[in-house]
Amino acid sequence: MTTTGYFAWQLADRGDRPCVRDDRTELTYREFADRVDAAAQHLQSLGVKRGDVVATFLPNRVELLVTIMAAWRLGAAATPVNPGFTATEADYQLDDANVRVVVGRTPGRSTTRVDVDPDDLPTTPDPAWIVPEEPAGEDVALIIYTSGSTGSPKGVEQTHANAAYMAAAVARHVEVDADDHALLILPLFHSNALYASFLPMMLVGGQLSITGAFSVSRFFADVATLRPTYFSAVPTIYALLTASPDIATADVSSLDFAICGAAPISKELLDAAESSLGVTIVEGYGLTEGTCVSACNPRNGVRKLGTVGVALDGQRIAVVDADGRPVPTGERGEVVISGPNVMRGYLHRPDATASTIIDGRLHTGDIGILDTDGYLSIVDRIKDMIIRGGENVYPKEIEAAIATHPAVLECAVVGGPHTILGEVPIAFVVAYPDTALDSADLADHLHAILTKAKRPTEIHLVDTLPRNPVGKIDKPSLRQRTRSAVDA
Repeated sequence: MTTTGYFAWQLADRGDRPCVRDDRTELTYREFADRVDAAAQHLQSLGVKRGDVVATFLPNRVELLVTIMAAWRLGAAATPVNPGFTATEADYQLDDANVRVVVGRTPGRSTTRVDVDPDDLPTTPDPAWIVPEEPAGEDVALIIYTSGSTGSPKGVEQTHANAAYMAAAVARHVEVDADDHALLILPLFHSNALYASFLPMMLVGGQLSITGAFSVSRFFADVATLRPTYFSAVPTIYALLTASPDIATADVSSLDFAICGAAPISKELLDAAESSLGVTIVEGYGLTEGTCVSACNPRNGVRKLGTVGVALDGQRIAVVDADGRPVPTGERGEVVISGPNVMRGYLHRPDATASTIIDGRLHTGDIGILDTDGYLSIVDRIKDMIIRGGENVYPKEIEAAIATHPAVLECAVVGGPHTILGEVPIAFVVAYPDTALDSADLADHLHAILTKAKRPTEIHLVDTLPRNPVGKIDKPSLRQRTRSAVDA
């Protein structure tokens, strides 16, 4: 299988097996396949053809997935847009991707696109419709946009071969089959939800339940009612679940395992979440530019907490120095990835593509360590590294030390300006609800764990940490906060 044609072309073969549901709709595989074909015919009537781009501007719902597969049915690409975007943000992505049709009502005012109400999508296909030719592996399937934390968001071109490989690799690695049932709680405009939940279930014939806006109470109610076997989430969600008093009485007995990705999770939080939920949580690692997942701890087998596991089958992970040469095992360097998961490139940005994919290897910008068994540990982002008086200081190491304090729910460390040292570490810390935490007490706790150069010069106790649209801690805004304080 080299293209996603498998999904759109063979869904109907599974007949009346439960396929996908949301808060309003529940569909069998046959019904979902009919919806896809009917939507494809409608998009075709609006002028969508091979090579065009179709966008969604929708919250998590069945029609978003129908639209993506309908675009694939026509040989078009799909680009899901964050439905929380402002008109300016939405227009940027829609214009950059040269979108022809949007399913959903966008806040922009462009007259060059057609907006389609998702409730107006037909549900019954014309049996006489002539099905277009299946897309080729090298054709673009998805254009997923980066968060733009280091500049304007870039469109990552993921091909049909990328998508088909990733769905199969994830399904094999976490060992899911037709008896599995994924609870999808992450936003579908991001790779994680598509590749950790949606496409693996479509590949193996399992079920997918799409929930509305995430809340802790909603999560526990959905698990008790829908009886999913797994879910994928970000560390923030695990922190919220673990901190909830409802977790003690929640019925989560249907869950076999869970996945954690998108951002690093501390050992302490991982232990607490596993213990509270009573399931194995496998931590993975990957980039949108690598389609989604490049490394993951095994569901069954040796899991090494503090690492993000081993490379998925078919991928190769190396750690290299500034000249691209492999460093010795156990030493730090930049993580580079090669394999069938590497994106085709950044849309309209050949220079950015050339500086990111060098000799077929994806340069991640992450600092990592490989052990003798091939397990990868992520030390930090290169751009997040703090240079304190000429010494390299890694925020992730400081965050791991802060997380050992029993009152700490989550934290983030960034570099703040210093007139003599250049940069110094500054910590922002969130305590568990109804837990007393004093910054002086935390500083004393760190005194025995970290050398002086690594200890935060400031510890700010905050109620919440800022997030970007996919749930990652927004460190650029925290850095701006430290600079604003100095300017003031």
